Amino acid sequence: MKILIAEDDYTTRLMLQVIFENWKYTVTTAEDGNEAWDILQRPDKQPQIAVIDWGMPKMDGLELCQKTRGLERENPIYMIMLTGRNTTDDIVDGLDAGADDYITKPFNENELRARIRVAERMVRIQESLTSTVAELSQALEHVDILQGILPICMHCHSIRSDDEAWHRLEKYIENHSMAQFSHSICPECIRKHYPEDIS
Repeated sequence: MKILIAEDDYTTRLMLQVIFENWKYTVTTAEDGNEAWDILQRPDKQPQIAVIDWGMPKMDGLELCQKTRGLERENPIYMIMLTGRNTTDDIVDGLDAGADDYITKPFNENELRARIRVAERMVRIQESLTSTVAELSQALEHVDILQGILPICMHCHSIRSDDEAWHRLEKYIENHSMAQFSHSICPECIRKHYPEDIS
């Protein structure tokens, strides 16, 4: 699990980095909002969790949260606002800006760990949902392929695909659905083709 720490205070940033690395997270740090924003936009190795200070230079935590929420990502970043601002209005503003959680400084390490674990669970759930949706979409594509009119040979029952190739009925359905075939013989065909076996 990858965590970004966006914090302009060196001591706090280093302390958080040591804590998270001791908890076996992969940590990236930024000392201002612009640097954090550059990291969050990277197409690869994006953090799944971001711990963001409110009062950073160049871009504050509120603006960073708002801009991050506008990113097109399959799995949104779980953002925790970590700040000395502790009034109810501050908390509301932080959450309204897009933060998922809000922790005030000075923080309790046990509380921080509990909040990070919640964040990790939420990230895992979101990733699982995204994977399930992708699988369902793929299944629906197979269903769509088998809907409508299928050109089929009246003699051998082969099916013509969109590229004008002909395929055995069983193979075509297996390739375009979750179905698999096992072969048997019906009573009518037994009577027709093997009359000696039933006489």
